[in-house]
Amino acid sequence: MRIYFLSLITLSFLFNFSVNAQQSEIPPDIESLKKEILQMRSDIDLVQVNIGKSHQRFKVGIAAATLGYSVTIAGGLMLGRENDQLGQALLVAGGAIGLTGTVLLVDAFKFLGRAGADKHKKMPVKLGTSITP
Repeated sequence: MRIYFLSLITLSFLFNFSVNAQQSEIPPDIESLKKEILQMRSDIDLVQVNIGKSHQRFKVGIAAATLGYSVTIAGGLMLGRENDQLGQALLVAGGAIGLTGTVLLVDAFKFLGRAGADKHKKMPVKLGTSITP
């Protein structure tokens, strides 16, 4: 009889402990979690758009820089021959096109930094609160 009584007390204690442990895992506010998930989705969409823009500008920049520097090389090869005037024009034009392509390449990387991380750094986040403004 004593064994049954002790086992009943032990089981009731363990059951009560497991129920309390399960209840503490339930988030306090489901709506704030939904808002945070939606905010994270919009941040991910913004990152994907910025990566797409960066990729497109990077490709255009590489093409322009390659074309420009190829024209510069062709113009340099023409110098000192019968097409000296054309070679000088190609040097200047190719240099300008190559420089423009290089600027586009460097400019493509600005979109990678626009992931929205700056607005989260400015705003302190406390536990149990939403990170949306």
